[in-house]
Amino acid sequence: QLQASGGGLVQAGGSLRLSCAASGRTFTGYAISWFRQAPGKQRDFVAGITWSSSTYYADSVKGRFTISRDNAKNAVLLQLNSLKPEDTAVYYCAAKEGPTVYYSSSRYNYWGQGTVVTVSS
Repeated sequence: QLQASGGGLVQAGGSLRLSCAASGRTFTGYAISWFRQAPGKQRDFVAGITWSSSTYYADSVKGRFTISRDNAKNAVLLQLNSLKPEDTAVYYCAAKEGPTVYYSSSRYNYWGQGTVVTVSS
């Protein structure tokens, strides 16, 4: 099971830190990614990290968001800085076995419940 947390309401330019924690399993050997879905839109890739900590980002968040692993806590973090109103969405973490980060949500087997990020202008 994956548990996403850390969402909230923040003004434009502000920051949030999202956490994705695993229960019942470890992230060993898994690639973990964050996706987001705004109302009426498809679920889009945001950032991903391999077991060896290679990172990947959507162009829209490069330089603003940072994904990292906290292996001691069996968690993956997503630091959101310089937030914009267009970042408003439900953010989901997802996991898949194997070393590769895929940008397609269909490649992930395990999903968290989502955490809401709202950025006001």
